[in-house]
Amino acid sequence: MPARFIHSLEPDIYLLKFNLKEFKMNIYVGNLASDVKDEELKDLFSQHGRVESVKIIRDMFSQTSKGFGFVEMPGKAEAQKALTELNTFEFKGKKLIVNEARPQRERGAGGGRRR
Repeated sequence: MPARFIHSLEPDIYLLKFNLKEFKMNIYVGNLASDVKDEELKDLFSQHGRVESVKIIRDMFSQTSKGFGFVEMPGKAEAQKALTELNTFEFKGKKLIVNEARPQRERGAGGGRRR
């Protein structure tokens, strides 16, 4: 009998996980100064709501910033507020470009030649 009870909850858990994804927002942040650190960007966005993760994209070899990054916020309303208030906001001498990130596109396995 308990196994049936657990099994009956599985669809609800699946729906809960699915619905939570709809409320998250991945935000693109461009025109970052080269000396901006992940923690500084997190602090800036935290003023507008909860921040789940921050990732500044860096060169693989030199580890210098490529000038953009991504911030993930779990609350869509808070994320929208941050997006509105921080787009064109001057941070470390540069005006930020803040938009909702586009979904990552599928990439094929690398390493081969095109024919």
